[in-house]
Amino acid sequence: MRGATQMLSVDEAILQRRSVRGFLPDEVPQPTLDDIFEIAQRAPSNCNVQPWEPHVVSGDALARLRAALVEAGRQAMPIQPDWPADSKFAGVHRARQVDAAVQLYGAMGVARDDLVGRRAAYVRNLDFFGAPHAVFIFMQHPFDTREATDIGMYAQTLMLAMTARGIASCAQGALGLYPPIVREHLGLADSQRLLFGVSFGYEDPGDKANLARVGRAPAKDAVRFHR
Repeated sequence: MRGATQMLSVDEAILQRRSVRGFLPDEVPQPTLDDIFEIAQRAPSNCNVQPWEPHVVSGDALARLRAALVEAGRQAMPIQPDWPADSKFAGVHRARQVDAAVQLYGAMGVARDDLVGRRAAYVRNLDFFGAPHAVFIFMQHPFDTREATDIGMYAQTLMLAMTARGIASCAQGALGLYPPIVREHLGLADSQRLLFGVSFGYEDPGDKANLARVGRAPAKDAVRFHR
């Protein structure tokens, strides 16, 4: 168990939050988890319907699910996402995607032509990057795009609450690629549709992947003010 740390301000949490891809095995204390998920419930949603259904997995349950997902990845099992997972980017969006990959694989020392290394890096996603916790975020059928945007706001609120308390996280679309496996392990009905997962815990500063840094476009490149 770790000692208490000084809480970050909202601005500090936003500036410090990043995707961490290497975790220590230490679990986050349950009272801290309770605080984080209680705070996340304050996220906004259309008509206050609060469509998110987070399932937090730790301990033996996480070990069993980890083994099943890693095996699916190693065997190149066809993915079965509940939502489209084949986005094709172009222009500046493609450039940003490529830059993120260059930074990550460069930090890990995986060359572009190292197919074995890149496959291993992909499977690490399904291993939760060694994290002691993961939260899988579902929403009920027939909720759709509007409710999914609410869940995006929930996830951001959740990760900022984690960052403010010194807990690292990584939102992962890869954790939404095998929903039948996740539902089976968690005992959930098919009507509960998996969007994505978030691995979280304490950052491992010795993991090379955590040396990767990506930038953000300045606000002037995205925001348009109308008067």
